[in-house]
Amino acid sequence: MHRSLGVGAALLLVSCGPAPSEVTLLFLGRSPTAQVGNLTWAPDPDRSRLVAFDGDLHIVRTIVDPRLATPTAIAPLAPGRVLVTERTGEAVVFDVAAGKPVREWESPFPASLYATGGARSDQILAARSPYFVQFVAEQGGEPLLWRLDTLGHETHGVGTIHVPQIPYLAQLVNAGAVALDPNDDNAFYFAPLVRDEVLKLDATGATLWRTPRGLFVQETDPRFVPPPPGKPRDLRVAYAIVNIAIALGPGPHPQLYVLGAQDSGATRLRVDVFDPATGRLVTTRLLGTPQTAVAIDRRGVLRILNADSLLGQAPVGERETFGPPFALPTPAGDTAALADYRGKVTLVNFWASWCDPCREEFPHMAALYRDFARSDFAIAAISDDVDDGKMRAFLKEFAPPFPTLVGGGRMKGTYHYRGLPYSVLLDRHGRIVERIFGFGGATEFRALRDTIAKEIRAP
Repeated sequence: MHRSLGVGAALLLVSCGPAPSEVTLLFLGRSPTAQVGNLTWAPDPDRSRLVAFDGDLHIVRTIVDPRLATPTAIAPLAPGRVLVTERTGEAVVFDVAAGKPVREWESPFPASLYATGGARSDQILAARSPYFVQFVAEQGGEPLLWRLDTLGHETHGVGTIHVPQIPYLAQLVNAGAVALDPNDDNAFYFAPLVRDEVLKLDATGATLWRTPRGLFVQETDPRFVPPPPGKPRDLRVAYAIVNIAIALGPGPHPQLYVLGAQDSGATRLRVDVFDPATGRLVTTRLLGTPQTAVAIDRRGVLRILNADSLLGQAPVGERETFGPPFALPTPAGDTAALADYRGKVTLVNFWASWCDPCREEFPHMAALYRDFARSDFAIAAISDDVDDGKMRAFLKEFAPPFPTLVGGGRMKGTYHYRGLPYSVLLDRHGRIVERIFGFGGATEFRALRDTIAKEIRAP
């Protein structure tokens, strides 16, 4: 569950503390960033948004959109545009000047991570995502990466995967971070999630250089761990996280920066800096924290900053009006429109009978509905079921006290949410207070109840 508010230089030294002027952010949290003009754009997955920093690392822009459920990576694609990786592998292209999506496509892998050759290149690579590993068996001969055109179509594969002794773990073994060389369309860098190596590969997938760090005496593929006594279904996998994200620094001769794990569970992070021409490990910084922000200034000084502090400075903008307005039938055959709810704080909820988290959420919504006066608060629960019979069976089972509407399977195409349940809280004027992705249990509803009460008291 996520809640979203509606609004190459040479390395000289490594430093902590406040950032000087003209700083380029390389990583925020565990994600790479994208330089677009004079701004650095970064994903903020916990708040379901994109944020833009100026050269002093002040947040000057934010973008929220239903398509941004959990953005985990971002890359420059064309002048004024970025390619965003969603955690579940979808790609979304945004026009950052307009703050609007241009197009999106489904993942070529069970979950993908995307990298580009920069704003002056049409090169796009897709790798198996290190942020959302799917345990899917693969056979030998599958490509390590896919080259895509700018519409997200696969053009050809690059390299070949390594198939471990247990094919079910192939996605884990071959997941990793990827970056294209901005000075050479035929070269790119790959940092596997669970192997101690960083590689530079050519357009065919052949290795140009490979640099291990010597983290393990003997490196083995991930393996299943025998379940504990009495818990035969408690399957676990033994592996060590090594590489998380990769980025090339600014300037005509950039260094290669790899954000990785200091321990096997990635509870503490590290940054390794490589010479991209030779693969030589230039320096390593042990960070000792599970989250970070890594930046480089114009003198080549590497800066380690506090990600939470950077994200906590976001400006408060004007609230966005919810749309498009709906006018939908009720199960009884009447029509309910968005305009009917004006003057009340309203929770617009999208659900379906086949959605298990929706089943868990409905009793919480019923309790929430009963906590407030009908003159102050309303719920519009819109079913996205295609099967009318299953929708009615669901309503008979839960007997919700709040109004339900019939979306007929057309709502995702209209409101572009990533999955169900999806809710949007509106103020009395129909403007978005926040978006809620998924179901977060009692904790989420306690926070939501407080937000609703605050909105009801607002003038």
